[in-house]
Amino acid sequence: MKVWGFKNRTACATFRRTAMNTAAITFTALAAAACIHNDQGSMVAGWAITDPAQRHPIMVTAHPETISFRVPRGSYGLTPQQRAQLTAFAERQLPRDSRNGKIVIHAPTGSGNEVDSMQAVGEIREYLIEAGFDAPSVALETYHDRGHQPPIRVSYVRYTAEAPECGYWGSNLAEDPLNVGVPNLGCATQANFAAMVSNPADLLGPRNETARSSERRDVVWQKYIKGDSTVAKKSEDERAKVDIGK
Repeated sequence: MKVWGFKNRTACATFRRTAMNTAAITFTALAAAACIHNDQGSMVAGWAITDPAQRHPIMVTAHPETISFRVPRGSYGLTPQQRAQLTAFAERQLPRDSRNGKIVIHAPTGSGNEVDSMQAVGEIREYLIEAGFDAPSVALETYHDRGHQPPIRVSYVRYTAEAPECGYWGSNLAEDPLNVGVPNLGCATQANFAAMVSNPADLLGPRNETARSSERRDVVWQKYIKGDSTVAKKSEDERAKVDIGK
């Protein structure tokens, strides 16, 4: 009994020492792992953003521009001064129109000048279409106002491009073990592009297609059905002659 008790105590002591050593090794490994710190982290080629348009995006914001016309009761449409204001407004907005915007005419209802306002609204819409705006893009909306002379408001959304902020040179160009682009790469190009773009609405998406030219469509189609040549005939003066010599 004494021998077996001694062996049991020896085995228990050995087990405790082994367990303590294992725990010490595990704790040391965890402590060493906790000390490892990498500011840049692991980098994968597909994770780095290299496109300047994504690194330095151009922000396009919409700013509605509005002009108001007060039409008194008993008047007959717009006054000459109001027509001149509408002309200047249309000439200012039409070059920015990308066939994907909308010009909205807000007309008052329930007021004393409702009938006169509606007559002026028809005049405004007809003028805008004649000025060059597409008929579907000229919308009419009403708002309720029991005031004496609530105005007619004509609004058009104007887009502006905001350039990204450049000038960050915090990285060391002399030492780059990751071989990735510097933070400021492509920012100047994006800023210049935002300043030069003619219509910022083009950055949001493509323009709508306009109607195709159909001046010669029927003529060419009839010639195609008959089997005739669809090429325009040229006179002798229009034909080029090449002198290759003898």
